[in-house]
Amino acid sequence: MKFVISSTELLSHLSAISKVISSKSTMPILDNFLFNLSGKEVVITASDLESTLITSIELDNTEGDGVIAIPAKLLIDTLKEFPEQPLTFQINTENFAVEIFSDNGKFSIVGQSGEDFPELPSVNEESVTSVRLKQKVLLKGIEKTLFATADDELRPVMNGIFIELSDEHISFVASDAHKLVRYRRSDAVSEFDSSFILPKKPAGLLRSLLPREDNDVMLEFDEKNAIFTLTHYKLICRLVEGNYPSYNSVIPSDNPNKMVIDRQVFYNTVKRVSVFSNQASNLIKLSINDNLLVVSAQDIDYSISAVERLNCEYNGEEIEIGFKSTFLLEILSNLSAGEIRLEMSDPSRAGLLLPVEVDEEEENILMLLMPMMINA
Repeated sequence: MKFVISSTELLSHLSAISKVISSKSTMPILDNFLFNLSGKEVVITASDLESTLITSIELDNTEGDGVIAIPAKLLIDTLKEFPEQPLTFQINTENFAVEIFSDNGKFSIVGQSGEDFPELPSVNEESVTSVRLKQKVLLKGIEKTLFATADDELRPVMNGIFIELSDEHISFVASDAHKLVRYRRSDAVSEFDSSFILPKKPAGLLRSLLPREDNDVMLEFDEKNAIFTLTHYKLICRLVEGNYPSYNSVIPSDNPNKMVIDRQVFYNTVKRVSVFSNQASNLIKLSINDNLLVVSAQDIDYSISAVERLNCEYNGEEIEIGFKSTFLLEILSNLSAGEIRLEMSDPSRAGLLLPVEVDEEEENILMLLMPMMINA
C-alpha cells in the first residue's frame, strides 16, 4: 500500500494522539500508531487500553488498502526534523517494511502486523446516552474542574470529573476532599437524567484537543465507556466505575458573612504572604472586619511572619478563618472574574468562592474550600 501526505499535517495529527501512549505499556504493540488506509482516507489510532485516540486524514494520492503498526516515537522524532513537504509512504504488507520517501532521501522503518492491535471498545447500543455539546461548553467544563480532581488510590471515583446531565443543565464537578468545584451550564441539556465519571487522563487529552475544534462534539456513553466524536478526532475511554459522593450536601447553603474583593490583588497578596507560612501546613489566616481584610502567615520554627491589609466590601460579623494557601491560590487562579465573593458561615465550615460577574449568563461556577484550624 502507498500514500502521499503532508509532513506537517501528519505531525500535527500524530502529536495530538501520541499523548495517549503510555511510557509503561504492558503490550509492546501499544508503543505504535495503527495506520489503516482505506480508499482516500487514512485512519490513525493510538491507545493505552484505557483510552484510545483516533484521527482521520483525507488524502489525494493513495494506492491499495491495508493496516500496519508503526513505532510511534521513531515516527514522530523523524517528522519533527522535516520542513513542510509531501512524504510518500510505501508499505509492504507482507514483511511490514515501511519506506518513507522525502524530497531528498529515503527512510526505512520496520512496522508490525496491525492485527495484533487491541480491538476498540464500544458502547452498548441499548443503554447508550447520546448528547451533542458545544465545543466551548465541554472545554470550559474540563478547564474549570480538572485541577480539583484527586489522586486517591483508595477512592478512585474522586480521581475524575463527575459529569451530570439533566433537562435543566449540565454540571461538571471535581473534588479532592479539600476543595470542590462545580461548573454548571444551562445551555447544554439532556432529555434524560444521566451521569458518568470521566477519568483524569482522557479529560486532559480532551483539553488539548478541543481548542482545535470549531464544531459541536458528539458525546455517547454507557455504564462502561464514553466516546467523544470531534471533526477529525475521536476519543474512546473507559469510565471510572462507582458512585460519585453526594456533592450537593457538602455545599453550605447559609453563609451570612460575605466579602467582595479584587481577585488579582487578593491573589498577589496571598502569594506574597504565603512565602512566610509554615512549609508543612501552608496555613494562611484571613481576618475580616469593617471592609478590611488582614492576610497573615507565620512560621514559628524560623521566627518569620508576614501581614498585609487589603480593602474589601464586607457584610457580616468579624471572622478569622484559616486556609491552606496552595489550595486558595489554585482556586483564585482558576476563577477568571475581576472581582470574587467569599461566602462563609463560621471558621470551621467551608468557604465558598464565586465570581461576582460570570463571563456568560448561561454559566454558573462555584468553588468550595475547606478551612484549616488556626490554633492547631
